[in-house]
Amino acid sequence: MTNAPLHFTGDDEANALLAEDPMALLIGFALDQQVPVPTAFTGPLKIKQRVGTLDAHTLATTDLEPAFREKPAVHRFPGTMAKRVQDLAAVVDEDYGGDASRVWRDAKDGADLRKRIGALPGFGEMKIKALGAVLAKRLDVAVAQDLVPNHPTLGDVDSAEALERYQAQKRAHKAEMRATQSG
Repeated sequence: MTNAPLHFTGDDEANALLAEDPMALLIGFALDQQVPVPTAFTGPLKIKQRVGTLDAHTLATTDLEPAFREKPAVHRFPGTMAKRVQDLAAVVDEDYGGDASRVWRDAKDGADLRKRIGALPGFGEMKIKALGAVLAKRLDVAVAQDLVPNHPTLGDVDSAEALERYQAQKRAHKAEMRATQSG
């Protein structure tokens, strides 16, 4: 994908894996739910270390729950998220021949990319925009430009300091959304 690491964790090896392995990037986004960003995006490295690979077919056909429960746990909801990653890997294996980069590489345009990302298990509107922003801003995927929202996303993170700023902005954005919904 790219040689520049994605600074989504405090771990250089995990950051490099996210930039080099499209499956790692998708798994990180799948895990980015109800845990801090660094926890979610360190998950792919933990899975690779415990399972031995991030190969989509292997992940789709392996019981991942023991790897998720091993201490430190991959996610605070190990059973649910092990199943989600297994389901994600099955989609990548079946629909994209095991090549996660084909999700965006084969997309005809922004609308097609939105549809492809949205069809992945656990990827709703927020993740479509966030992954789109990372693809557009960090990985130079032209068809992803249409998905970039007008608020801060992980696509804006290019350093450890930027990750801290992003997390603060994300908390503020969520608080603003809650205030708008309840008001």
